[in-house]
Amino acid sequence: MYKEKEEKIISSAGIGLRSQHHDLVINKKPKVSWWEVHTENFFAKGGKQIHLLDQVSAVYPLSFHGVGLSLGSVDLPSKKHLKRIKQLVIAYKPFLVSDHISWSSVDHKFANDLLPLPYNNESLEAISRNIDIVQNSLGRQILVENPSSYLAFSNSDYSEEDFINKLLHKTKCGLLLDVNNIFVSSFNNKFDPIKYVDQIEKNNIKEIHLAGHSILQTSNFKKLLDTHNDYVRDEVWDLYKYTIKKIGKKIPTLIEWDADIPKLEILMKEAAKAQKILDKIDESQRITA
Repeated sequence: MYKEKEEKIISSAGIGLRSQHHDLVINKKPKVSWWEVHTENFFAKGGKQIHLLDQVSAVYPLSFHGVGLSLGSVDLPSKKHLKRIKQLVIAYKPFLVSDHISWSSVDHKFANDLLPLPYNNESLEAISRNIDIVQNSLGRQILVENPSSYLAFSNSDYSEEDFINKLLHKTKCGLLLDVNNIFVSSFNNKFDPIKYVDQIEKNNIKEIHLAGHSILQTSNFKKLLDTHNDYVRDEVWDLYKYTIKKIGKKIPTLIEWDADIPKLEILMKEAAKAQKILDKIDESQRITA
C-alpha cells in the first residue's frame, strides 16, 4: 500500500533529454542540473537506450515523465505497462515520476495523443482509482500534469483547478504544473490564468513545466497550440514569475522542447533564464493572498 512520504527535492531548472543531444551529454557532460526522460523510451531490455540511461544516471539526477498510463481512462492501467515503469523506477530511482491528467486508450484501442476528460464526478472516480493503482504499485507518490485544452466540455461539473484540487486530496498525488498549458488553455477557453494559479493549492505543486506554443490564426479564428517547438513566450515567463512568487522557489522547473529540437546551448540558456527567476525570488516577494 502506498504511503505518502517526502521525496528528494531538487530546486533548480532542468532540461528534457532528447535523442539529438545524447552523444553530447555522454561525451561532454554539460552543466545541466537534472534531466527529464520520457519513460516509455526506455522500456527495452538492454541495448543502446538502457546503456545511455545507465551513463546519464551515473552523473545526473533524473525525473521520469510518462505519456502512456492513460490515467483518465475508464479502463484500468495496463499491467504490462505499469510493470515496465516499476522496473525502471526501481533500477534508476528518479526523484520524480509523472504522467498526465488525460486518457489515450480504452477497450484496447489506442490514440497517439493525450486526450482531455470532462471534469465531473465520474471522471474523478476513474482517474483517482487509476492513480491509486499506480502509486500502490510503485510504492511512491506520482505527479499528474494539468492538460492543455482547445475546447471545454459542456458536461463538466467543476472548473479545472477545482477538479485538480479534489483529485490531489483524494489520491495524495502531487501536481506537475505546466505553466504553458495554463496559458494556452486560458486563451482558448477564456479564463483568467492568474486566478487559476491562485486557486491551485500550492503545497501540492511539486514541479513546473515551461514550453513554447504556436498560434493558429485565420481571418475569424485564433487558437494557441501546445506544440513545444519554440522558445517560451514572454507571457508564459510572466505567468511563471507570478507562480514562483505564489508557491516559492524550492521547486524543480523543466524546459520542455519536443519538436524542431534546437542545439543544446539554446535549451541551456532557457534553463538558465528559469534559474535566474528562481534565484531572484526571496521570501519577502512571496504573494500570500
